[in-house]
Amino acid sequence: MRHVYWIGGGSGAGKSTIARRLAGRHGWRLYATDDVMAEHARRTTAEEAPFLHEFMAMDMDERWVHRSPETMLETFHWFRGEAFGLIVEDLARMSRETPVVVEGFRLLPHLVKPLLTEPGHAVWLLPTPEFRRVAFRSRAAPQGSFTRRTGDPRRANHNIAVRDALFTDRLHEETARLGLPAVTVDGTMTEDELTERIGEVFRL
Repeated sequence: MRHVYWIGGGSGAGKSTIARRLAGRHGWRLYATDDVMAEHARRTTAEEAPFLHEFMAMDMDERWVHRSPETMLETFHWFRGEAFGLIVEDLARMSRETPVVVEGFRLLPHLVKPLLTEPGHAVWLLPTPEFRRVAFRSRAAPQGSFTRRTGDPRRANHNIAVRDALFTDRLHEETARLGLPAVTVDGTMTEDELTERIGEVFRL
């Protein structure tokens, strides 16, 4: 997959924004893994993706309120890499004539690394907790977060924030262990500067 560029990282780090900017600047195709989550869920069986199907069977409070952030981290299907193979299948069906930039938190370093045939084709954006809070406040929908559909939105939001911070810590450890590029996103760089930084990683 020499034509593929990968942007992974924690939620709220700006992956989508940077990927869109690079795709527009260079005429690349954009593949957002968030956009295909529902489709990928439909394409799996309980045997292939047990954590995903267990999650689908839960109600909102079971998902976000009643479990600890640590349990949420360990059992969240996308963090376990379930259905990652469907991302690879989708990419394999695309023309190799046009480069594609893939973005999303589903791009786990240990799953992406075996697919890297070119140096500098992958990077992970690691948001600080404060940057993530600011990012999500700025993009909040007028009708509120999906956690409003739980019995305890405040606890649900807390659980998700802690879970995502733990996930970012895991990405930091894994990228360092595997020798893969990672960029801390803390608000000190503008979007333009962050785009340029990722372009440097990709050797553009």
